[in-house]
Amino acid sequence: MSAVSKFASALRKHFVSGLLVTVPLIITYLVLRLLFDTIDGFLNPAVYKLLGYYIPGLGVLVTLLLVLLTGIVAANFIGVRLFQIGDRILARMPLVRIIYTAAKQLVHSLLAPSARAFSEVVLVEYPRKGLYAFGFLSHKARLRMDNADQDMALVFIPSTPTPFSGMVVLVPKSEVYPLAIGVEEAIKILVSGGVVAPELFNLKPLPQNSEAPDASG
Repeated sequence: MSAVSKFASALRKHFVSGLLVTVPLIITYLVLRLLFDTIDGFLNPAVYKLLGYYIPGLGVLVTLLLVLLTGIVAANFIGVRLFQIGDRILARMPLVRIIYTAAKQLVHSLLAPSARAFSEVVLVEYPRKGLYAFGFLSHKARLRMDNADQDMALVFIPSTPTPFSGMVVLVPKSEVYPLAIGVEEAIKILVSGGVVAPELFNLKPLPQNSEAPDASG
């Protein structure tokens, strides 16, 4: 290997290593900044009217305290009961319940270890034949056409680098290809834009009597 090839290989290796560090930091920064700016927008005008001046970084401080306080409250019995009551109230509000329930199920499905939904990573040919997209198996379904039923699967196809958003496609079960990787590893691949990915993807056999997990459970 020539000196130029060695230099290019080392440069590529260090660049990839840099991406592994900076991409998660950038995404985290953007999300937190949006949260901080939102809280600043609510609090600082009121603080200015009260004190006559702005407090830099107030959104950061309040956000950290809010997250900490939420964790403390949620860790005790009374807090659990309060969150359950609030959850039921939001789940009964028109329009709000649709957004809130869907968002809650999606986040729990991706992050909660005990969640039944999104327990399997799959490949589907999307958006056209010959191209394969990562997806999470979410629900079983049947499609009735011309008085005949066909076994289908609802597959959530996440976007990159924010896998909490995406789209749902209805795919024939015979065209769903389960991958031999876990949900956590798939999320890492998506968040990194494919930088963090194995060189070989293995399919795993789908049992004849297997069914897509029920997302409602």
